[in-house]
Amino acid sequence: MLSSSLATAIKKGDRTALSKGITLVENEPVRAAALLRDLGPPARSFVIGITGPPGTGKSSLVDRLIASYRKLGLKVGVIAVDPTSPLTGGALLGDRVRMTAHTGDRGVFIRSMASRGWSGGLSRAATGAIRLMDAAGFDVVLLETVGIGQSDIEVVGVSHAVLVVLMPGLGDDIQVSKAGLMEVGDFYAVNKADLDGADAMVVSILSLFRGMPRSPPVLKVSALTGEGVEKLLAAIETTRARFTGGAKDLRLRSVRGMIVETARNAAMARFTTVSEEAADSLAQKVIEGELTIEGAAARLAPSSFGPPGARTSGRSARRRPSQA
Repeated sequence: MLSSSLATAIKKGDRTALSKGITLVENEPVRAAALLRDLGPPARSFVIGITGPPGTGKSSLVDRLIASYRKLGLKVGVIAVDPTSPLTGGALLGDRVRMTAHTGDRGVFIRSMASRGWSGGLSRAATGAIRLMDAAGFDVVLLETVGIGQSDIEVVGVSHAVLVVLMPGLGDDIQVSKAGLMEVGDFYAVNKADLDGADAMVVSILSLFRGMPRSPPVLKVSALTGEGVEKLLAAIETTRARFTGGAKDLRLRSVRGMIVETARNAAMARFTTVSEEAADSLAQKVIEGELTIEGAAARLAPSSFGPPGARTSGRSARRRPSQA
């Protein structure tokens, strides 16, 4: 199917075309670029990034948010980024397994995708998938990151709002996260509210924002029982109301992040096709003292090391014995 006809089908809400489009952005970036150009700029979907350390119950909370938004009559897209299988390169966990209650709902589209080694908790194809879901007419897109902890913060760039999910028992980890996760959230949910320490966790999070110019909502929730989920939804809806009202700061934040992620992904993607023979040859030259590590890297990715005139020759800095 040509990119123009595929784009037309996606804009009509064709789920099969949407699936094909996401597969294209995952596996064939050159063809996907043409498809994404045919879609035009993102305009409709409110993107909620959902992040936090592993084991905090992000997927179960996403399941609750899907149900809540469907009660409001909104179409919901879900992108669940999972760790990569070292054997197949596919998604290791498959979050759709935890959201089976929505599989028959035509107003919900759930797609798991593998991180494939991408840093920051996202997948290379996540930005493209968001744009495809936007074009397909989804009102809300829930972007659940892989859950890698403090560095899992790339989601803030491509989302209109970020929900950080934590849980009792993290202990001093919350202090460690202060410079990462604790700076990117627009909302904080302490999941598994029935566990001991939930109230203390809320107090600890609130204390981190004492004296700061912003004080994001911090709510206890239970994805298991549904406790606190409606309050969390109400808090998120205040930001979505701004988005639908045309708030330029939210739209600029997301589009700016998509531009940066797309540029970064294009640069990183070059290394997926690096020849092992070329890398081995350069490694041998480093071992023999003909090149430095930096010089070899410059030959492997010259565009990353500035214009040719600005680069060193790459010769080894190892000193040779002086001549008598």
